[in-house]
Amino acid sequence: MNPLSRSSRARERFLEAILQSAIEYAIIAVDLDCLVTTWNEGARRILGWEENEIVGQPMAVIFTPEDREAGVPQREMAAALTEGHGDDERWHIRKDGSLFWASGQMMALRSDDGELEGFLKILRDRTEQRDNEERQRILMHELSHRIKNTLAVVQAITNQTFRSAVSMEEAEQSISARINAYANAHDILLQKNWLSATMNAIVEATALNLGLGSNRIKATGPAVNLAPQAALSFSLVLHELVTNATKYGALSVDTGSIEIEWSVRQNAGDDRFDLSWHERGGPVVEAPKRKGFGSRLINSSLSAFGDVSIDYAETGLTLRLDASLQKLQAQNYSDSQL
Repeated sequence: MNPLSRSSRARERFLEAILQSAIEYAIIAVDLDCLVTTWNEGARRILGWEENEIVGQPMAVIFTPEDREAGVPQREMAAALTEGHGDDERWHIRKDGSLFWASGQMMALRSDDGELEGFLKILRDRTEQRDNEERQRILMHELSHRIKNTLAVVQAITNQTFRSAVSMEEAEQSISARINAYANAHDILLQKNWLSATMNAIVEATALNLGLGSNRIKATGPAVNLAPQAALSFSLVLHELVTNATKYGALSVDTGSIEIEWSVRQNAGDDRFDLSWHERGGPVVEAPKRKGFGSRLINSSLSAFGDVSIDYAETGLTLRLDASLQKLQAQNYSDSQL
């Protein structure tokens, strides 16, 4: 065998080894009739056909029916001839009929004298990358939505607090306390990947945030998960109730206490969440002559989920909520207004 022939065969084996080792890429050669002539190991792994199954078959089988009907393979070949390559990012189809997202390139194959002999298609499975990018896009959209909602709530808290505060010092303290309560609710939700928070966790966080022991606030009720918006609303409401009780109600004296009870009531089509707030052992209660921000917040936040009633009985303030459990647990329920 002459040295030139040996060198040519060695080069062919070298190129074949490269072709078959590129397992992350499907490398497919077709003739002028668009029939597969070469099918590497990467093509087998990505697309599913064995080499003996696909060689001699139309390359168009890897394109979706919609793309075949639209003439996408022919357009790629035309681009390869006129522009040197035809690039694409699109869905392709495997032997089992499943779809995957691929980025690829079509190039013309020519002989040593420049005659067109066929085309080379190289593609790579980018499904995971595309899914990750889509998840990232959704997360960024969700983050933007949450930031806007949070800023809107903070703005409402600030504006409404300034309207009702009698001094800058009082406004500063109230704003700080309310935003802190809101932030604590965010922390609870983050522990559950922003999916839910239990009613009990919200009550405990409120008591802890205001430095109150279990002897002052007694909470009883079954485990009930609240969706993020409901959890945030309850955090602000409980903060206002406890703050008001500390200033004027049962918690303003050493003998006073608060009882918070909740339960779930079976109801056809929509179970109900019943919650009651009772203040015991405090000073004589009088109904306020005007509604401040706290009162408005309590009513507007809770009424978004159900019916609210407040009784300024002399023996202690009582609040009752009859709410839709479905609304409290709805992940996409609209934000309540402050």
